[in-house]
Amino acid sequence: MKIKYIILIIIMVLLCGCQKVNDTNIEDIVNKISKNIEEVNTYHTGYSYYIPQGLKVKEYSLYNDVLENDKYTFYLYVDLISYYNKVKNDYAINDSAFYSTKISSKDKYGYLEINLKENNQYLIEIMFNYAKIEVMVDKDSINDSLSYAVAILRSIEYNDNIIANLLGDDVLSFQEETYNIFNTTSSDKSNYLQKLEEDQYVEEENVKDADLIN
Repeated sequence: MKIKYIILIIIMVLLCGCQKVNDTNIEDIVNKISKNIEEVNTYHTGYSYYIPQGLKVKEYSLYNDVLENDKYTFYLYVDLISYYNKVKNDYAINDSAFYSTKISSKDKYGYLEINLKENNQYLIEIMFNYAKIEVMVDKDSINDSLSYAVAILRSIEYNDNIIANLLGDDVLSFQEETYNIFNTTSSDKSNYLQKLEEDQYVEEENVKDADLIN
């Protein structure tokens, strides 16, 4: 009987924890971006950041990482050139979006835009401190997924000396993939959707090739 009581308490605590996250509104989550994260656990040439528990890296590259949890894939884009040149780009609120807002904290800025896409899923596009995360999620996962994105973006730290050396060696000038982190799906095709289309195209080509072999 005592064991059952303990198990019941644990379940209630877990449920309350989940409910607390789900009840938090989007604005409250975005406001957490001003809080500092002292530790980082992922290092790249020129920058580092914190990956929160529950996410893992699926693919590494110099500028773009692909992270995932048990349900969704998160695409991280870091713009070292814009950071180094301190590029400013004013975000225009999108009144037709499910959610749209500017983000600012001290000398850092960005935006959040959420739009309903195909299959009743929502595309989250959040940019802050010269980095952007895109992820497509179900409506009931918006808050949790946004919390992951905020935790990552607010933790990004840049190394000016290394970035300057990369620019001097033209390493950043010849990156294979160039993404405009200041654009959203309303102003341009999102990087996330472009990636999905590219993956779908590769799969279709593979299927055709298999048919030819047979």
